[in-house]
This record gives sequence, C-alpha cells and structure tokens, in this order.
Amino acid sequence: MTGAPAPAVPVDVLRTLFHSDQGGHEQVVLCQDRATGLKAVIAIHSTALGPALGGTRFYPYANEEAAVADALNLARGMSYKNAMAGLDHGGGKAVIIGDPELIKTDELLLAYGRFVSSLGGRYVTACDVGTYVADMDVVARECAWTTGRSPENGGAGDSSVLTAFGVYQGMRASAQHLWGDPALRGRKVGVAGVGKVGHHLVGHLLAEGAEVVITDVREDSVRRVMGSHPGRVTAVSDTEALIRTEGLDIYAPCALGGALNDASVPVLTAKVVCGAANNQLAHPGVEKDLADRGILYAPDYVVNAGGVIQVADELHGFDFDRCKAKAAGIFDTTLAIFARANADGIPPAAAADRIAEQRMAAARQGGAH
Repeated sequence: MTGAPAPAVPVDVLRTLFHSDQGGHEQVVLCQDRATGLKAVIAIHSTALGPALGGTRFYPYANEEAAVADALNLARGMSYKNAMAGLDHGGGKAVIIGDPELIKTDELLLAYGRFVSSLGGRYVTACDVGTYVADMDVVARECAWTTGRSPENGGAGDSSVLTAFGVYQGMRASAQHLWGDPALRGRKVGVAGVGKVGHHLVGHLLAEGAEVVITDVREDSVRRVMGSHPGRVTAVSDTEALIRTEGLDIYAPCALGGALNDASVPVLTAKVVCGAANNQLAHPGVEKDLADRGILYAPDYVVNAGGVIQVADELHGFDFDRCKAKAAGIFDTTLAIFARANADGIPPAAAADRIAEQRMAAARQGGAH
C-alpha cells in the first residue's frame, strides 16, 4: 500500500498506557462509524474481577488525545471503585467524542452499541456525563451488555438514589471514626451541588436531624431544595463561602471533580470531607495535605459507589432491596479503610487504593474474588 501513514495516537498517551503507573490497561479500542459521525474510545483497565463495568461519557473534547487520556483515567478509576464496592467486575469506561446536544442520534448510539457488543461481554456499559437512561435503552437494542436502562426496558432507572444513600453511609462511618458515634443529629453539613445526587443526600441528612447548608451554581436547584424543605436548609452564595462556613463539621462535594485543591484545602473549616463527586483530589499529594490539617477524607470512589452497585445488579435481575443492602455496606467498608490508614500510617485515599489493588492482585493470582 502507498500513501501517508495514518495519524498515530499521540506518543504521550501511549507512554501513559504502556510505561506509567497510571497505565496498565488491558485493552483500548478506537471506534469510528463515519455514517453516523461516531468517534469513540473504549478503555478496559482490568477484567481480573470480572467483566469491566463503567459508563459512557459523551463530551466535546478539545481533541482526540484528551478523549483517549480521559478514557484511560476513568477506566482505571472504575477498577478501584468496583473492587472496593465488592463487585465481581473490573474497570472500564467509554467516551464518545462530540457535543451530545449537536450530534447525538439514535443511529449513532446504535452504532456505538454494536462496537460494545463486538467485545463479547468484556465491557459492560452504563450512563455517565452526557448520556442518560433513554440513551442506554437505545444502546441496548444492539448490545446485551448495557445497564442503566429504564424500568420499562428491564433496567433500574435513576441510580442517584442509591449513590446518595451510599454517601450518607460514608458520612456515618466518618462520624463513627472521628467522634465515636455515627449519628449526624446536630452536625453541620455543607453540601456543594444539590442536583440529582445532592438533593437526595440533603433528605437523608435532614431526616436524621443534621443542620444543612447548601450551594449550587444552578439557582433552580437551590430553589428546589429550599422549597422541598422550607425553613430547614440554609443556602450560601458559592462553594468558596460554603467551605469557609463557621462550625462546619462535614463538607460534601457533590458537583465537579477537583474540589479539593491547593486553594480550598487550607481554608476548609470542616473536620470531614465526604461527598458524591468523582475525582475530588485535584492532584497527588492533596490527600496528605488534608491529613496534615487533621481533616478526615472519605475516598470518593468508595462512598459514591451506590450507583455502580445498582447498575451492576441489573445484570442479575434488578432488586432494589438487595442493592440497598449492599450499598449499606459502604459504612463498614469506609470504617475498614480508616482502620487500615491508621494501621499503615497513610492517608485514607492511599489505604483504599491498597485494599483495591490487593483484591485485584488476588484475583489475577487465582485467589477468591
């Protein structure tokens, strides 16, 4: 064949994949369907514990390199989340490149479903940023390995209910570890982001008698919570004001990642950080900064695992009570992480990583899942 070679995946992405501690992925699949405009990346980090499970992100990345890098990072994170949730699933993630408001069509989603199906069950997909239950219903028409579907199509529907419940259990475990009592009555809790997950979390906290302070970039989300709980919730202008609130016991980041960074950690008034947002630590080292300040951090991928517990259960015929019982186990899992952190003299985030890595290593060596 003649002609110029096809453009390669950028060298730094390949270096990440093959030569860095952040790599080690089993398989990365680049997918394209020109008829529908589909460009997607499916990254499988590990199948040691079982088929890789993780959502599909639909996002207008700046370039293909950024999309591949995001898929690699997200897939790796799912391996740890699924391992700590006690699921017999490895980690995987998919990203579809483009603005879902502009290019998402049933035809594109069906083409994507065919690519997932071609992996023969090594990767099980679900919702993520830019994809919804209705989208998974479309993908499922071409792919049996699809979760996060509507109840009408054999799925569990919205997973935010159990995500919030799991975060609430993580808060109770944090209170038990730090104050010797899991009760949150009388504790002041700041919730940043009261959308799908955050507003359910507020309900759990108020039911137990906690004092709740909220903020959200969307005024309608704040109004909805205030209207649902008149006179029982206080709102502040922004996250900067929330994290500086006097007397705050617990800070719950439930919006964007990177909430714990070089600017926010030094001014946090809370003694505990436990929230639903993914990737809360802006960079390596932040977990030590929190520990140095005496702030207890409940690792995000541990406490927000209620959603993945729910979508995984769809593969066995969804049962809400069974899922809720498993999500309640986040309380014990979080306590075990704090105990391991104390025993090893390391931050909880590092302790969670060690436990997850040991479970995956045992599975690779033929040990029990």
